[in-house]
Amino acid sequence: MRYSGLEFIAKGELAFCDLGTPSKLEPTEILLETKYTALTNGTERHAFLSEHGYGGGRFPSRHGYQHIGRVVSTGGEVTQFEPGDWLFYGQYVGHNGWNIINEDALLIKLPVGIDYRYCALFGVAGVALRSVRRMGVSQDDNVWVVGQGPIGHFLAQVARSAGAKITVSDMIDRRLDAAKECGAHIALKANSQKAPEIIKEGRPYDYIYDCCSVESLLSDICDNRLLSHSGPVGLIAVRDQIIYPWSLLHGTEAKIETSCHFDKDDLRVLLFLYEQGYLQIAPMVSHIVTIDEAPQIYKKLTDNASDLFGVIFDWTENV
Repeated sequence: MRYSGLEFIAKGELAFCDLGTPSKLEPTEILLETKYTALTNGTERHAFLSEHGYGGGRFPSRHGYQHIGRVVSTGGEVTQFEPGDWLFYGQYVGHNGWNIINEDALLIKLPVGIDYRYCALFGVAGVALRSVRRMGVSQDDNVWVVGQGPIGHFLAQVARSAGAKITVSDMIDRRLDAAKECGAHIALKANSQKAPEIIKEGRPYDYIYDCCSVESLLSDICDNRLLSHSGPVGLIAVRDQIIYPWSLLHGTEAKIETSCHFDKDDLRVLLFLYEQGYLQIAPMVSHIVTIDEAPQIYKKLTDNASDLFGVIFDWTENV
């Protein structure tokens, strides 16, 4: 077990912090030894660089909500888990070598026989799944996902599993290749000359998801009549302010929605989709590195974030 965690000590500066040894468990608590965590690319970059006011510019601070761990011990009243169980844990506590959590916390037991490393990305996948469930995507819906970062990637997969036709757009070939491998019907290079016309040809879209915070997107949707009447625009990516043309709401009676969380039932559905093969994770994983390499990853997150896609930290190496 490692007794350290990651901490943002100043804007753009990362350090390992000492967590000490775990305290005595309360009756309903679990001691979880971290085996893997995953980077939450957008959230952690915003906090690391104080973008969009995220994190309030307060340092030191810890960020991240994707953990895979093995139960070391349990309190005397714990009934759902036992030592040796593997769990996904989704609370926003940052990257830690161990966590003490209540058995009713945001977690799910993982079955034997799956690759636990990939399950570390259940957090961003859970945000994506919740967006699709809340907004009601279903069979034969026409969906455009703008941006194929981790959440946009999984959003496209989950919407496709619901029976929707999926168009995705991004400027990074690696992301578009992963989208096509995972079933997107149309994958467009956003800065290509043909992309705007192809997007228009596919209209109207029953759902449009903004997963990259393009400033002009809402105006483009309105001006080019891309949205179905009364359809929702899901603003998933973090923004400072949202400015929209009134005629987008008045003319089409559009809805603007957002979604940025997940719950235990979302994790239940997510695990089912993953076990049944409706959700793929391996194609979008770009890095699996030991946690000791975290400083290099966060430097890349600062200087060249587009090189990162699905990033998993392995806490089991060199213990």
